[in-house]
Amino acid sequence: MKRLERTALITGASAGIGAALSRVFAENGFDVVLVARRLDRLEALASEIERAHGVNAQPIAVDLAEVDSPARLFEALAARRIDVDALVNNAGFAVLGYFAEPEWSRHADFLQVMITSTVQLTHLAERGMVARGYGRILNVASVAGLIPGAPKTTLYGPAKAFLIKFSEALSLEHQGDGVHVTALCPGYTLTEFHDVLGTRARMNRLPKFIWLDADTVARQGFAAVMRGDAVCINGNLYRAVAGAVKVLPGSVTRALLSKYSRSVRQQA
Repeated sequence: MKRLERTALITGASAGIGAALSRVFAENGFDVVLVARRLDRLEALASEIERAHGVNAQPIAVDLAEVDSPARLFEALAARRIDVDALVNNAGFAVLGYFAEPEWSRHADFLQVMITSTVQLTHLAERGMVARGYGRILNVASVAGLIPGAPKTTLYGPAKAFLIKFSEALSLEHQGDGVHVTALCPGYTLTEFHDVLGTRARMNRLPKFIWLDADTVARQGFAAVMRGDAVCINGNLYRAVAGAVKVLPGSVTRALLSKYSRSVRQQA
């Protein structure tokens, strides 16, 4: 693939969907800036990408839970004379437990990473994109943002719902100026997310047909943002779920979530 002399910045690039998106952007000719906390993983991925695709891959270790991290990151990019032509806001995690259980600092870190840093990174990147007449912003949300909230990951669905609405609004704002904004909404995806969360044993009991592949999710997300789709829901199953939620009465969906909540309590 011929290099485009364009650069994609991918957060949460060290594993899972973020790593897959890094490979897909590089495969399509983008230089990549790989951002996450784990420098060793980023360096290994950068070496792999440069060997495989002949593009430049720069690893930068950043903890997006730190309030000043988006500004520091863009200062570092400016010092290296790197313009961000594509921004992938993928960094994220979930806080497991009923809302009152974790210390507030854990929720604060979650909100900083999932919402505040994402919005600030977008704000820092989009003016340059508009000025250059080209930009791609891919916000990795979730089908969880399209359905009622679930227990024991209380803020996760609301945060993803915010990303979807944020992406839809930006997509409308940027019509006709060369900047595309997309919310990517996968369902359950085979990554280390549930290992980190500590729910792998329970997830392994779920049927195999509900699971998505990270590479497929990434390729669909790349294609969607290049087309300019405001929202991309991955997989026929999850598109059906999202469609059903739109037409079912709220009382029905809440009853289903209540049943799920009871099962979670029994397994806790």
